[in-house]
Amino acid sequence: MEFGIFLQSFIPRNRMEEWGEEHEWRSYQNDVAVAQKADEWGWKYLWVVEHHFLHEYSHISQPEAFIPYLLAKTERIHVGSGIFNIVPPVNHPYKTAERVATLDLLGDGRFEFGVGRGSGTTEVGGFGIADYPVTKEMFEEALPEILKMWEEGTYPGFDGKFWSSPARIILPKPLTKPHPPLWQAAGNAPTYGKVGRAGMGVLGFNVATFDQFVPLIASYKEGIANAEPIGGFVNDNLSITGVLSIDEDGQRAREKALEMQLSYLRTNVFRYLDSFAVPGTIPPWPQVLPELTLDDVERSIEDGTMICGDPDECVSQIQRYTDIGCDQLVFAFPLGLDIEDALSMIELFGKEVIPRADPDPEFSTVRHRNASA
Repeated sequence: MEFGIFLQSFIPRNRMEEWGEEHEWRSYQNDVAVAQKADEWGWKYLWVVEHHFLHEYSHISQPEAFIPYLLAKTERIHVGSGIFNIVPPVNHPYKTAERVATLDLLGDGRFEFGVGRGSGTTEVGGFGIADYPVTKEMFEEALPEILKMWEEGTYPGFDGKFWSSPARIILPKPLTKPHPPLWQAAGNAPTYGKVGRAGMGVLGFNVATFDQFVPLIASYKEGIANAEPIGGFVNDNLSITGVLSIDEDGQRAREKALEMQLSYLRTNVFRYLDSFAVPGTIPPWPQVLPELTLDDVERSIEDGTMICGDPDECVSQIQRYTDIGCDQLVFAFPLGLDIEDALSMIELFGKEVIPRADPDPEFSTVRHRNASA
């Protein structure tokens, strides 16, 4: 099992009020501190979102500017786009190819290329896309062409349904050959299987319980076993995004979980991400879900939506995901925590859990690429 951290600049209203006009600057500085602490303590991946117009939920809209800054501030950890929106009205394929190659060069091969088509109508509608489902066709038209742009020589151009461009030499070319590792966001079993068949890693951003993930993982692993890779190698990697609260005292870890504002975050997920089915328990905005109780935390531990407790408890809970084929767990920080508490958790996890759960110093994406070569 490998481990990553999900950076999204979640700024709930109380933080805006507390930090005033500096709220976005403070949030970005905290994200940088999280990245550096994770790099120091053996975490392997940082995933940086691209979201537009999602007030309070996420204030990172330009990951192509943020990621190189993180690469410069860290030494070993891989930094990935989680995700770059590659539909042409949002990001032209030529620009995406140039951007990814530049990040790969600046990061000495530490960049991971995660792709998707946006979180829902609030985002893509801002770029003139009136019908969210059509982004699926846009995505599928763009990705194969982006991969061709990294080949030597002149890209012959493209005349498609959603974008057209003349022949050009696309520069620069990636340092990583044939290209950085490919990942795609997924939210349902058919997509997990499809991503697997394309030979890409899957970024699992679902809001699901442990039992609900079992068929999703099975779908991906069946697909990857029969992959016809869209890229130059098979990246057999399945990641799941969740929540971590760890402390030497397991009860204290549970109490800290109550400070993360997880219900407020979840309300915002369904406020904006209308690509997800909205449960009947989610109130219409601006109403919000009540914050968690200790009983809710225990239920979250049981259903696998939260890794929480002392280091031994966390190792045991992680093992459940290892046993069903998950390759990477990704945790969001700092959420609603004070930055000192978030950094303390990252350090403790790196000191007490990672050496037991991930003793292999090699990155799995590097291993898969080398095996293919």
